[in-house]
Amino acid sequence: MEEKLIESPAASVSETVDIPLSDEKEKEVKPKKKQKYVPKFLLFGKWDTSSVEVKDRGLAVYMNLEPVLIPRNYGRHAGKQFHKLDMSIVERLMNKMMIPGHKSKKHVLSSGAAGGKSERTMRLTRQVLAKIEQQTKQNPVQILVTAIENVALLEEITAYQMGGIMVRKAVVTSPQRRIDWALRLIAQAAFQKSFNNKKNIVDAMAAEILACYNKDVQNSNAMRERERIEREAEGAR
Repeated sequence: MEEKLIESPAASVSETVDIPLSDEKEKEVKPKKKQKYVPKFLLFGKWDTSSVEVKDRGLAVYMNLEPVLIPRNYGRHAGKQFHKLDMSIVERLMNKMMIPGHKSKKHVLSSGAAGGKSERTMRLTRQVLAKIEQQTKQNPVQILVTAIENVALLEEITAYQMGGIMVRKAVVTSPQRRIDWALRLIAQAAFQKSFNNKKNIVDAMAAEILACYNKDVQNSNAMRERERIEREAEGAR
């Protein structure tokens, strides 16, 4: 009697069968996500601010160098605390140029013709940067940032009342105030050089920024003013 071999169902289940995939499924690839296009803005359409380096680490956070085409926000951030962090450093210089004669809580020099004319100040600032680029063949924004670092104060004097007398004491200047002081001194020095003088404000501002960039104390009123304030603060420690 012949014995028939019957394969167990478990053996048949354990066997794997390769099912060939169609060519269409093998070629099917997930679609790539489209990268968002981020335009590269140049300041006034000419100068790149993304490559500008701030060497003073204390001022790096407070110096806004984000790419912007026109450095003007028309008071968009004025109602917010620490709104100057959102303002371009070039715009802050423009604002100081509109009150260049304001010194010691009064107008030492008449600067009424410069106030309130933002479009005119913007045009003058663009001409100043172009003149600096023409003379140095470098990025004028980088030269401006370095000049601000050189003029920025480290300490100043404050006065407080003790009994019946006023006492002067040296204090360390905060980073935000250091930038404000530097921009103020540069704008006032340029205005003093061009006031009742044949030299116009563009040439005076460009010469002052270059003198601060090169740490030329003899030709920079802003550098001399910084040394005077720090010298007084050193004597009041």
